[in-house]
Amino acid sequence: MTDLQVSVVLPAYNEEETLERTVAVTLETLASFLPAGSFEVIVAEDGCDDRTPTLASRLADEDDRVRHLHSDDRLGRGGALGFAFDRAAGETLVYFDTDLATDMGHLEELVESVRSGEYDLATGSRWLPGNRAERPPERAVSSLGYNSLVRLFLRSDLQDHQCGFKAFDRVAFEALRDAVEDEHWFWDTEMLVRAQRRGFRVREFPVEWEPRGDTKVDLVRDVFGMGSQILRTWWQLSVSPRITRRVSAAAGSVLVTLALAVAVVVVFDVEAVLDAIEGADRGLLALSGLVYLVSWPLRGLRYRDILDRLGFASDTWFLTGAIFISQTGNLVFPARLGDGVRAYVVKARRGVPYPSGFASLAVERVFDLLAITALAGSVLVGLVATGGAEQVARAIAAEVPPVTVGGETVDPGAAARTALQVAAGVGGAAVLAVLAILAGARFDTDYIHRAVTAVSNDSYAEYVSGVLEQFVGDVQTVVVDRGAFARVGVGSLAIWVVDVLTAVVVFRAFGVAVTPALLATAFFAVSVGNLAKVLPLSPGGIGLYEGAFTLIVFGLTNVAAPVAFAISIVDHVVKNAVTILGGVVSMAWLNVSLTEAVEESREAEADVDGATQD
Repeated sequence: MTDLQVSVVLPAYNEEETLERTVAVTLETLASFLPAGSFEVIVAEDGCDDRTPTLASRLADEDDRVRHLHSDDRLGRGGALGFAFDRAAGETLVYFDTDLATDMGHLEELVESVRSGEYDLATGSRWLPGNRAERPPERAVSSLGYNSLVRLFLRSDLQDHQCGFKAFDRVAFEALRDAVEDEHWFWDTEMLVRAQRRGFRVREFPVEWEPRGDTKVDLVRDVFGMGSQILRTWWQLSVSPRITRRVSAAAGSVLVTLALAVAVVVVFDVEAVLDAIEGADRGLLALSGLVYLVSWPLRGLRYRDILDRLGFASDTWFLTGAIFISQTGNLVFPARLGDGVRAYVVKARRGVPYPSGFASLAVERVFDLLAITALAGSVLVGLVATGGAEQVARAIAAEVPPVTVGGETVDPGAAARTALQVAAGVGGAAVLAVLAILAGARFDTDYIHRAVTAVSNDSYAEYVSGVLEQFVGDVQTVVVDRGAFARVGVGSLAIWVVDVLTAVVVFRAFGVAVTPALLATAFFAVSVGNLAKVLPLSPGGIGLYEGAFTLIVFGLTNVAAPVAFAISIVDHVVKNAVTILGGVVSMAWLNVSLTEAVEESREAEADVDGATQD
């Protein structure tokens, strides 16, 4: 009897209609070119809810070349393949889709490419010259677009990453297994990309392929999901290795300087803005930084109250440091990736699980929106509704001449009017979002399950609804507790009042007298500026904050446009400088690498998954 050399895995999810024929064809094809006893066929049955488990068990009982691996829970295609390959006996590991869309005449070429030792991985391709693949138009477009993105972002040399017809040498598989994070449709793409990066020999050859039945790929859920995985892998392979702690700390300052320099050149008189900044009182600017620093322990106290209500006790100074680090991450990285950093820090240092960590962030955002909305959202909507936006637009148009950008002339008044209307829309949306969260958190979370499963009824819908139910449940524990609600609410208002007082000190540094009207405008400008930052279009909301702040101050006061813009710049720079300095000190104190924290926060998905299954 020849030692077993080849293990073929058939990932099976609800394949009762095709499984018996697929196993028979696979055994017959393998026997045509491999010695008897040198191969096995493993049915990796992945949490099926039809007759597939029964059929797989019967096939394994009837033929000792067939094995059945069962999973009670849905592992996803990648998870099922990894689970089966870990338990396979062969040195050459093969898989293909159970619908036999790829012509089985190519199986010998696939197996022998790796079994011979010539290659470490082999994959069929539906896009190489010489193939024959009949695709419906929607599949062709999505496949071409997906593979183009993989080649562009991940620098892959392959044409087709998703063809379900692949073979791996066991040594290569084991070397790559732990590095691959995806557990579903992106799994084999990530295997191929990481294999190329590590220098493994990968063969791609054309195959004849014909779709059979309905695809199990959801073109909305899975394609967008794989898009996010492309970005995640690109970040890990191309960006993260280049980011050190020193680079992370400095990048925020560089981005601030660069963005503000561009804004000054494009919109305002550079000399007037720089003269205004040069004439500012340095002592008062230093005082504004100290005033803003007072808000950070308040943030720590508020976050302590939130975590305490969720059942996780901690100390104020540690949490203040965690917030410093996460907000520094938000300045450096786009799309508020720093939020994941805080979830990582409180998990790593205080054992707060990821679902509760992210829920605590959501609660904090809810109360931030409540405070900002109370200060400005309603007033901003009213300003636009009553025609007050026209006053701002006229004031801008009278002071700032038209600007030509890229051959197009921009009317500053019209631009201001549009910006205020957009900001009012954000303010209105913020009000509605807060009301929806507060109202929804007071009801039983089963409505989430009903809403999600009304859209989709597969196992992923169950997964998503489970995560959301736990998420909203944690939010609910704070919102329904009147004492906690009051403490966190008052703390949020205090934080934003200090934020506004910081801006008031900056106004004084520029020689602007503090009057009740100016104080009201400062509350309005700071709040609207922070509402603009709700849109994650730039790191730290750079540019968004300054633009909104300037529109409000210039439109509602007699402060000249260059001075208003200079004040917005300095106000934001002071706050970002305090944030970065606090972040650097906190990273040293807590021994946290910002880059490591960003990378480790990827564990969130696995932790949330485990919490949901429990």
